Amino acid sequence: MKITEAKGGIVLEVFVKPKSREFRIAVEADGIVVFCTEEPVEGRVNRELVKGLSRLFGKRVKLVSGFSSRQKRLLVRGMDRNEAEARLFSGAAKL
Repeated sequence: MKITEAKGGIVLEVFVKPKSREFRIAVEADGIVVFCTEEPVEGRVNRELVKGLSRLFGKRVKLVSGFSSRQKRLLVRGMDRNEAEARLFSGAAKL
């Protein structure tokens, strides 16, 4: 899992799979995969991704890189690595 500490929070690296049946997060051996329902047009996937992760973490989330790529880096403010991992493992199946 690719979570690194950053100033003011953590940076989360995810791989996005657009046009999925439902929004969900899967924690796999090689990283975090986020399945989004939106098409990768006009930033729709990015908005869905930020909104979904904000809901999971209960914190502000900002996309910092990967605006037009499936590999994305997001800043989650006010959270540490341990708390993020706990929320990912407990919430990944519930979304």
